[in-house]
Amino acid sequence: MQLVTALTLANRYFPDQLDTGALAQLLPDEFIRQCLQEAGVATVRRRRLPLEALVMVVLGMALYRNKDVWSIADKMQIALPGKRHLVAPSAVHQGRQRLGEKAMQQVFHQTQQLWHQQAEHPRWCGLQLLGVDGVVWRAPDTADNTAAFTKPITSAGESAWPMVRMVCQMELTSHLLVNATMDSYSTNEMVLAEQLIDNTPDNSLTLFDRGFYALGLLHAWQSTGLNRHWLIPLKKGTQYEVIAKLGKRDSLVRLATSPQARKKWPGLPPYLDARLLQKKVKGKDCFILTSMVSATQFIGDEIVDLYSQRWEIELGYREMKQQLLANEFTLRSKKAELVKQELWGALLCYNLIRYQMVRMAKTLPGIYPNELSFTLCANAIVSLFEHGFTLISAHHIPPELDDLTRKAEHFILPFRREHRSYPRQVKRKPSKYAHKK
Repeated sequence: MQLVTALTLANRYFPDQLDTGALAQLLPDEFIRQCLQEAGVATVRRRRLPLEALVMVVLGMALYRNKDVWSIADKMQIALPGKRHLVAPSAVHQGRQRLGEKAMQQVFHQTQQLWHQQAEHPRWCGLQLLGVDGVVWRAPDTADNTAAFTKPITSAGESAWPMVRMVCQMELTSHLLVNATMDSYSTNEMVLAEQLIDNTPDNSLTLFDRGFYALGLLHAWQSTGLNRHWLIPLKKGTQYEVIAKLGKRDSLVRLATSPQARKKWPGLPPYLDARLLQKKVKGKDCFILTSMVSATQFIGDEIVDLYSQRWEIELGYREMKQQLLANEFTLRSKKAELVKQELWGALLCYNLIRYQMVRMAKTLPGIYPNELSFTLCANAIVSLFEHGFTLISAHHIPPELDDLTRKAEHFILPFRREHRSYPRQVKRKPSKYAHKK
């Protein structure tokens, strides 16, 4: 099984005895089986189509967007034990229902913890840079998906597609996903962001968009764990009291919390102290609010410039939708649980490619993984998974990946042009009436 071998090498695991005829017995199978047990879907009965193989099928659904699920099972050589013919298309669908959503979610969380430990991300003032933002996915128009995810309602009427709202947390220098949560389109992004608080790493700085401004959320983010900071633009019309001046455009301010917020967040105090920084960027005044109140430890000008890194998570979403999923914005699954399963598989596949890019960037001094071309790296890595492993012995797989790593300098992106401007444009309001011919 080609993708099993790929996941094994991504985890940097090499068994003592490498059996080319039994790749299913390598670490990924055991690792995935452990995740299935923790998710509560592992069974004692050994089925013809095991759940470990179905995890790889869901992963392949993100890699091969132009193929149906049964063709993916065929391509990944998932056959019945002791027989040469492949499983029936209905068996793959029934197996996905058996697998469920929680199993893929557990595999994603376990792999991201392992890969983040091995990545050794660069830090700013001892803090790991994280970004949080929301994204919307389009599901097929079925009764089950509509009931679970709802359709957006605009001035032109109800949308034709049910939408899934997702909020992700990403390490910004590598684009490796740290965590994610998803729900129906009607769910507020800040409600989903609350679910990311407990798993946020300590000694980190999280960059938020202006839409996540909520003092209860920010206080919980800061107070849960050790040395967890946040950074967010000041919302227009926010009232505050200046407590002390830390510099010419640097102040310590006090923000009053509302009774409604204190009722929702029991640990929220009546006032929240924060640091307000102001800087003129491209002729426009920027106001940044942060929990990093120490002026000696955190330099004000660097904090304002640091906020531009928040756009890395937007680039990550673009990589997932345009490059990885080939601009096919509508997902495949027609049931709500399988839609979530498919999304966890896409996030896991994205992290798999991104981790290989982290390894490639380690050979290039002064180059971060987000400075490598995702499109070129993904094509090279997927091509190696798809073609290379069928033509070479398993003993030669590590040299093939090492050769790809040595060529990392050819994947470096050119310097970004900072002076380009893309002002927001108001789209023309769609008409409710048919156009006159």
